Amino acid sequence: MLPRGRPRALGAAALLLLLLLLGFFLLDGRPRGAAACDPHPQADLGGHNRSDCVLPRPLPPKCELLHVAIVCAGHKTSRDVITLVKSLLFYRKNPLHLHLVTDAVARNILETLFHTWMVPAVRVSFYDADELKPQVSWIPNKHYSGLYGLMKLVLPGALPPDLARVIVLDTDVTFAADIAELWALFAHFSDEQVIGLVENQSDWYLGNLWRNHKPWPALGRGFNTGVILLWLDRLRQAGWKQMWKLTATQELLTLPATSLADQDIFNAVIKGHPALVRPLPCVWNVQLSDHTLAERCYLEAADIKAVHWNSPKKLRVKNKHVEFFRNLYLTFLEHDGNLLRRELFGCPSPRPPEAERLQQALAQLDEEDACFEFRQQQLTVHRVHITFLPHQPPPPRPHDVTLVAQLSMDRLQMLEALCRHWPGPMSLALYLTDAEAQQFLRFVEASEVLSARQDVAYHVVYREGPLYPINQIRNVALAQALTPYVFLTDIDFLPAYSLYDYLRASIEQLELGSGRKAALVVPAFETLHYQFSFPSSKADLLALLDAGSVHAFRHHEWPRGHTPTDYARWREAQAPYRVQWAVDYEPYVVVPRDCPRYDPRFVGFGWNKVAHVMELDAQEYEFLVLPEAFTIHLPHTPSLDISRFRSSTTYRGCLQALKDEFLQDLSRHYGAAALKYLTALQQP
Repeated sequence: MLPRGRPRALGAAALLLLLLLLGFFLLDGRPRGAAACDPHPQADLGGHNRSDCVLPRPLPPKCELLHVAIVCAGHKTSRDVITLVKSLLFYRKNPLHLHLVTDAVARNILETLFHTWMVPAVRVSFYDADELKPQVSWIPNKHYSGLYGLMKLVLPGALPPDLARVIVLDTDVTFAADIAELWALFAHFSDEQVIGLVENQSDWYLGNLWRNHKPWPALGRGFNTGVILLWLDRLRQAGWKQMWKLTATQELLTLPATSLADQDIFNAVIKGHPALVRPLPCVWNVQLSDHTLAERCYLEAADIKAVHWNSPKKLRVKNKHVEFFRNLYLTFLEHDGNLLRRELFGCPSPRPPEAERLQQALAQLDEEDACFEFRQQQLTVHRVHITFLPHQPPPPRPHDVTLVAQLSMDRLQMLEALCRHWPGPMSLALYLTDAEAQQFLRFVEASEVLSARQDVAYHVVYREGPLYPINQIRNVALAQALTPYVFLTDIDFLPAYSLYDYLRASIEQLELGSGRKAALVVPAFETLHYQFSFPSSKADLLALLDAGSVHAFRHHEWPRGHTPTDYARWREAQAPYRVQWAVDYEPYVVVPRDCPRYDPRFVGFGWNKVAHVMELDAQEYEFLVLPEAFTIHLPHTPSLDISRFRSSTTYRGCLQALKDEFLQDLSRHYGAAALKYLTALQQP
């Protein structure tokens, strides 16, 4: 969501993209000149695959809805889809309808992402891949994509019957042109042509790559199915379902399996029915596979329309111009997706109700208000990519606990230590830019500790706005926790090594599952030492307290935050004890997963946990301090928001305004029960 009236600076990634796509320099260093143009470019089925020049074709009407289908499964492929979609959105001038065939994991990720991305003039429909699997599961397939690599075969039956045409894309395609130009090629199909494809840019189907290489039958070099134009209603009328099944059945009598998934079967069908195919200009599918002949296709950067990373090596594939292609891909990978939330001028499209309400709320803000940034940040809808990395949900256990926390890029160094201290499931939300998300990915992949943990769910909340939306980020992590209970903490705390097991035992012992509403308090401590030997037990911690190496958390700077925990009593306690809510109390607690969410109005520094604990008390949670539990804060540099809080009277005044509004809402919601908070806060 862009701030109204404030232009966004052009990011480095966007600038690089513009430089890449100027097209004034040849890839081979020759000056740009006019090439001989074939007014009807066809793939050369018997030999070279090239297109020296592609004549401009009339685009579809400006506001025509273009349909794109993509098959996607799992965590990694979901990330690939986002990069592909970014490249589509960057160039597109038409409304888009994305038809996504997904497994449950990808659907969960992409539904959340597109719902929070709120891109104008983009519709998204989902189709259950599990329902389609029986139609292709009988086909042996050696390709790394598995069953999902065969699902393009069944799209004519899976997509809506009234959908006439669709562009089908692999997830490893990157666009370098407006997809409307590709859609325009439908106009050049003959009455018999139903499938548009680019010739395969390798010798794979010629069968001469190695001894005893026996590929599936194909017409000449065959065709690559990374980019397909499907004329769906014609396919259905031609009996496509029976056609491909009969062909596959016949070929599997002599061939053990498909090697290139759906591509082998498409080519076998075309071999027997060559009139079905419309060869497309090769620049719409520049294939960077092993043994590629793609260099014969283009002369200069401006020729290239779409790049296809169809080698298992992906970005590591060897190619004369791989650096150019890699930079193009990386530019979109790290491109700020917020910049793609732009209206299509001249193509009015109805906003979803939520987006309409958001725009109305933004329109009511006063940019002259001293607290404008706070108001705007509260309303910002951040893009959210849940389970950014592969995640294995924990098995259901009645007393299990998920550690819930949020962090930004400057706290990544805490993750390895946290994983060593907490062996149970975690739900962590990270506030990152698109570029930082890729740095985070590489950070995890390079860490033996982090990459070995499949029970840690990482959720990326993409950065936007000047203030840190701490409670919105916390709510993302909290909403994605899958266990009955959650431990709500901060990333700069390390829990006791035994805390995970101790919490589960305490939940069972206190019979919280029987409906008792309790918030289990984990006493918080801090050390100012960067080199610190972590205590292995309460006895060790007490010794460090007595030695002055550890203190009650913020005992000197903010005693009201944790004094109600009663540290003196905790030293001697052998059993859980109850404490009462007090003004500004903000302990770290274990609560049921369905506890109240954090109030999203609190952004930046101040009162974000205090308000949450106050609402727990308003809902009659009892606070029980656990006698053997503890967590310790490690030192770090202050955040930018803390510095602004300390230095700016305006900042503190805006925080006070938010507190007053929160208390008014609390009174409206809880009535007379909220009077005690108003009374307590009025006391000096």
